[in-house]
Amino acid sequence: MRSPMPPGSARLAGQFAKFVAVGAGNTAISFLAYTGLVAVGVPYVAAGAAGFAAGAVNGYVLNRRWTFHGDDSTRARLRYLAVQAAGLGATSSLLALLVEAGGLDRLEAYAITVPLVTAAMFLANRSWTFGRGALPHPHPQH
Repeated sequence: MRSPMPPGSARLAGQFAKFVAVGAGNTAISFLAYTGLVAVGVPYVAAGAAGFAAGAVNGYVLNRRWTFHGDDSTRARLRYLAVQAAGLGATSSLLALLVEAGGLDRLEAYAITVPLVTAAMFLANRSWTFGRGALPHPHPQH
């Protein structure tokens, strides 16, 4: 007979699924903003930054409200930006490491990088940005 899932693991899996869904939506919003801005003559670098910002704002709002049920505050906003910046840096660094030092194909390297960075960003946002996403202690103290 199989043992039941550890306490809180279903909640954790649900939060991660929501986080991934929000990320997919952010990507779509970023792409649509970028292509729309380029179509009306905005330089591609500025359009890329604006598209990224549009996806990041969407990600903050949906992850705060839906994924983690966190409070809105300047601190949470700044932490979310820090996690986004760290995720960007980690993605670029890990890709370079896997391609240049690891000898992997660029697509293989990306396929390894994205899940690792996504998981790290989920944990950072869950525990640090929104803070209340931590699993409750099985025996709350009063």
